This record gives sequence, C-alpha cells and structure tokens, in this order.
Amino acid sequence: MKILYHQNFEITDNLKNINMALATNINDLLNKQKIESNRIEFKKGWNPASIYHSICAFANDFDDLGGGYIIVGVNTDDKTGMAIRPVEGVPIEKIDGILQEMVGYNSRITPYYLPRTSIEEVDGKRLIVIWCPAGSYRPYSVPVNVTAKGTKEYYYIRSGTSNIEARGEVLVELRELANRVPFDERGNSDIQLEDISLVLLRDYLVKVGSKLAEELITTPLSTILDQMELYTGPKENRLLRNVAAMMFCENPSRFFPYTQIDVVTFPNGKMKDPNNFTEVTFKGSIPQMIKQTMDYIKSNVLKEHVRKISGRQEAERFWNYPYDAIEEAVVNSVYHRDYLQHEPIEITVEPSGISILNCPGPDRSISKEEIKRGDMLKSRRYRNRRLGDFLKELDLTEGRSTGVPTIQTKLAENGSPRAIFETTDDRLTLLVTIPVHKGCYESSEMHPESSERTSKSSERKRKSSERILDLIKNKPTISAAEIAMDIDMSSRGVEKQIKKLREAGIIKRNGADFGGYWEIVKLDDK
Repeated sequence: MKILYHQNFEITDNLKNINMALATNINDLLNKQKIESNRIEFKKGWNPASIYHSICAFANDFDDLGGGYIIVGVNTDDKTGMAIRPVEGVPIEKIDGILQEMVGYNSRITPYYLPRTSIEEVDGKRLIVIWCPAGSYRPYSVPVNVTAKGTKEYYYIRSGTSNIEARGEVLVELRELANRVPFDERGNSDIQLEDISLVLLRDYLVKVGSKLAEELITTPLSTILDQMELYTGPKENRLLRNVAAMMFCENPSRFFPYTQIDVVTFPNGKMKDPNNFTEVTFKGSIPQMIKQTMDYIKSNVLKEHVRKISGRQEAERFWNYPYDAIEEAVVNSVYHRDYLQHEPIEITVEPSGISILNCPGPDRSISKEEIKRGDMLKSRRYRNRRLGDFLKELDLTEGRSTGVPTIQTKLAENGSPRAIFETTDDRLTLLVTIPVHKGCYESSEMHPESSERTSKSSERKRKSSERILDLIKNKPTISAAEIAMDIDMSSRGVEKQIKKLREAGIIKRNGADFGGYWEIVKLDDK
C-alpha cells in the first residue's frame, strides 16, 4: 500500500519510519548556516558506497560535534564548496527506489544504525536529506562498498570535510568513546512524556522554521520527539534524553537541581559594601533562562554613555558592557556547565565589572596557559553536545569554539578592556570577568579622562604592591582578576607582583585558587 507524503508524491508504507520532517530548516543547511560546514555534505547524485562512508563517519562523531547531514541532489562550487542554486535535485521517480535501497544498506552498518531521511522541495526540485545524529553505540563500521557482498568493513571518521579510515591510536580512541556519551544525550528514566511542554516545543520549532511545527497538531508528541532524536534506548525501554527536559520542560530543575542563574548586584562593590546587594534568580527551560537573564541585564545593568571630546564635533558613544559580549558569556556558561553539579551559574555585577562563575571549568585538554590568554578555548569533548545544536538553531551561539573570540571581539569594538578567564588547578570552576568600559567611572560623562586621572592620581603614586596588599587585607579571598580591575593593571602585571610578594615571604596562599584565601605573613618594610 502507498501513502501520500507531504511533498505531493508517493512513498511505500514500509518507508515511513525512516522518512521524517527535519527538525531544522533546509535553507540553513544549503547555506551552511547555524551548522558547522564540516557537518554538512552535498552529493550531486545517489552514490551509496561513498554516502555510507559519510553516514558511518557522522555516526561515529569522533569530535563530538553532533553528527551531520548529507544532502543528495546538490551541485557545489569547486572553489567555495557552497551549494549551487537552483539545485540539481533528485528525479521524483528515483526517490522511492533510493529509500528502499537504504533499508537494506542500513543493516550493513555494524552495530545497526538508522539514519533519518527527509524529502525536501527546494527550487522546484526534490532533495533527499539524510540526517545522521551521533550514534549511541559507537564505534560503527561499514563495508567499503555496501552494494557489493564480501567487502571488508572499516571504521570511518570525519577529518574536516572528508571521511578517513580510523586506524591505530585513532581507532583506539574511537572505541573508548563508547563510554563517553555526553550528559545531555543520555537517557533519563525520570523524564516522562507529560513533562514536555507543547508550548515550548512548538515555540522552538516555529523559530527554527521546522515543518514539524505543523505536524504537532495531528501527530502524537512521542512521534515528534522521536523524529527529533530525543529518545534513546531499545524499543522495549525508550527513554527521553536529558536535553529534552533542558529545552522543553518548564521546570528542568526537577531533574537537574540548581538549573538556574543567580544575578547578584553590589552597587558599591562587593569588597567595599558586602552587605548591600540585590539578588535575582532565573529558572525555567534553557532558552527561558537565557532570555530572562538577558532581559534583566539589559534593563538594569547595560547603559549607553556619551562622552564629549575636546576638538571633536561628534561625541563618543559607548556602552558600559556590549550586549553581545555578555550574551555570549551567559550562553557559553549554560552550554558548558555540568548539570550534575548542585551549583547555580552565578553572575556578579559590580561597578568595576561583571563576573560569571560556572561549575566546572574547562576540561584538561585545554591548558591553563590557553585559558589565561583568553583567545580561544577549543575542546574536542563536550559535556552537552546536543544542547549546543539547539542553541545554534536559535542563533544564541555559533559553536566552532567561537565563544571566547566573539566575547573579545565585541569588547574591542566597544572600546572595552579584554575579558579575563581563570580556572582552578583542579578545574572545579571557571570565572569569566568582563571589566566595565574605562569611560564609565563616576562623572565620566562630563570629563571622563580628567575624572579618571583625578580619582586615581594619588593611588598611582603608591607602589602597586602596596595597593595589592591593601586589597588582600580587606578581602583575603580576592582573585587576581578582581585586583587587576580595582587597581587598573593588566592581569599579567598583577600576577608578576603577586609572585614577587610570595617570593619575598610577604604573602602566602592557603587552599586552592578558588575557595582558598591570601594571608599576609609580614608587612613590606620598604
């Protein structure tokens, strides 16, 4: 028996389980937007041997990027690798046969793996989109030619935009990945279907332009979630993945305690007036939490300043903090946090800057030197791989390890100092400090430069070491980043001064970088 598919052509009944609407927008894939280019592969025509190498490589997901997409029926520009429009398309009369072939070829992947397919109409032509999410039972192997019998099987992984055979140490590491399923992709027996909000789910699907939004009216919720690859486990014990609750549950803290963002504001500074503060907590799904937090910061923290410069007709305009930099830092903290940690994301707002404390810090594949430089923090292992995909679809993050560069770029464009990144030796926390624009000190709108010089002239006459000692005396738990902001010195300069003080036996550190404190052993007699 044949059924009518939504693109107005027929496919056989036994294929409907592998043909599903995309959870993303086809034009975003063709334009290589929101999804990394190395996760998208264009094929002019149906070539099963080559295509199944790609399916196997995406399923293995060696770099923990979230699998990939293969789009059949697209020519590419030789120089740019971009899709040529209008698309070539796949003849309608061949589509049913190709899908039938895939049913048999899928069984030749070991262990069994089922890619999802969707038939999309673009430029008046039909495309076959093969979605290959990261497999739950990797590593996967496939014959070098699925169309021939008795051919040797190989393990394939992605290397840039190509597929290569995994050998030697790479194959060993690939096999080890079986025990490293990211937290957000793990099944959770506590999450039930009734915990998923139809409102949140539909809102997401509409925002990303998915055709699944239309199907919500007539299709069971469980089917939609299955099409979005939000279930895992065998048929007899299907479990919703953690990311389903993170994204589409009104109260994910039921499953992951302290899934919240605390914003604490010290109007006079935490050190000067520690008892004068306001605290606001934001909960809800991940997109709700981000939106509420950024709405609050936009309304209560961000301010545009106007500064008149002598000899200039136009006034200089700048923000105390650029919105995009703060948003990127907040989204990154939500994306990379460990949801098993019973610690909220803590954002502290002071006159000198905004700090974001997250648990835990970056994994050990990123050196402390890289973290201190604050240029790019690139890790191949993600705690929450799928969550990143959802956030990219909502244009909340770009991925590709661009979070830190984006923060620094937006700060530079605003004329702000660079953000400072700090972690502990045991990587228990990551502290991101975003200093306020130097033109935003008290009375800066009238005479910013002279005001800054006047307010700090006496301080600068004193030795930097003396100023550091005063800060430590008043706040033994103070960090190097906080000291740098308070005395208007580079983080590297502060670290050099602290090193000198420690070597001279004037101060010592008790405990870890975070959670520990400074102790003044003796006063400098100089």
